[in-house]
Amino acid sequence: MPALRTALLQSSGQLGSVAENLKGLDDAAGRAAAAGAGLLVAPELFLTGYAIGDDIPRLAEPADGPSAAAIAEIAVRHGVAVAYGYPERDGEQVFNAVQLIGPDGTRLANYRKTHLFGCFERDHFTPGEQAVVQAELGGLRIGLMICYDVEFPENVRAHALAGTDLLLVPTAQMHPFQFVADSVVPVRAFENQMYVAYVNRVGKEGEFEFVGLSTLAGPDGVARARAGRDDQLVFGDADPEFLAASRENNPYLRDRRPGLYASLI
Repeated sequence: MPALRTALLQSSGQLGSVAENLKGLDDAAGRAAAAGAGLLVAPELFLTGYAIGDDIPRLAEPADGPSAAAIAEIAVRHGVAVAYGYPERDGEQVFNAVQLIGPDGTRLANYRKTHLFGCFERDHFTPGEQAVVQAELGGLRIGLMICYDVEFPENVRAHALAGTDLLLVPTAQMHPFQFVADSVVPVRAFENQMYVAYVNRVGKEGEFEFVGLSTLAGPDGVARARAGRDDQLVFGDADPEFLAASRENNPYLRDRRPGLYASLI
């Protein structure tokens, strides 16, 4: 089974401009496809920008809204799957969400952030209630998560137990928490025997300073791709054969003793 070449779009796009961010996504999808990628991952709330505050209700869209249709056209035109962060409206509620659209334009999965970070997110979003959301793509089981979610080990372990092979984590990681990208994400990939694509925003946006450092970490804890601190499109391969061999050799999941962990819940 061939590896899934994954493109990580490290960019904050244009704050508050859905139209410009769709153009940026279209351009990145073209570059990703030209480099042989089958999947493009954009950051948390890429569609609108993160620090949009009271504009969140105005810019929020349903999962099947006009931007989803536009991104489906982008995916089909370039033959690449696209995962992107956006504010999702569902009735009176707004969620911090990520949606995965397949290369044929099919909406494959939609995930709502379960662990909201700080007063900003808790004031503007409703937390999601479904921890594990998955889809099949390129022979791999893809899992979805957003930023702060990956910092909870139980969250990622739930994905491991559900068979996630490649965990996509659009993020808005800010200063001074860059150790998450440097250290936590590779450890999560290793201890759960999966690939983790952690895709960040970059630069200053309102009161926030995003640190970049997007990475695709492998099940051996080694970064297959690592961005710096500016706008970049970086590539890494999620190799199912390497993953299978790593899972065979690493005993973490086999050596678990769930009976001892009841106190965790």
